[in-house]
Amino acid sequence: MFELHPRLAADCIPLLDWPLSKVLLMNDSRFPWLILVPAREQVRELYELTPVDQQQFLRESVVLGKTLMALYQGHKLNVAALGNMVPQLHIHHIVRFETDACWPSPVWGQGRAEPYSTEAAQSCKVRLISALQGAFA
Repeated sequence: MFELHPRLAADCIPLLDWPLSKVLLMNDSRFPWLILVPAREQVRELYELTPVDQQQFLRESVVLGKTLMALYQGHKLNVAALGNMVPQLHIHHIVRFETDACWPSPVWGQGRAEPYSTEAAQSCKVRLISALQGAFA
């Protein structure tokens, strides 16, 4: 049975479930930052997914990235899988701006996360779910 890694559960706000993946909002208001986690047990690397799941994951990643860039009009979309702290396969999708606090460096290890207020989290959640929920209906 699939379980979300405790670190992801603690650091993220669940948005919705797609055919393969859980879509999570990173609780850091400095960046539009979503994470895709394929809901498969014991998967650490992309190549461990079946070929069918690999294709679905790519579709989901492309839809997520395209939607985020349309919503936020960023300068660049950073897509990355590190897994050094959380071994469960998860892919970060971060909209970057030339004016953001970390530009042009990566966001990891730069400053401290700034959690969303309750109101801002709810507003962001509603906006993102509205934009993403029909993508795989």
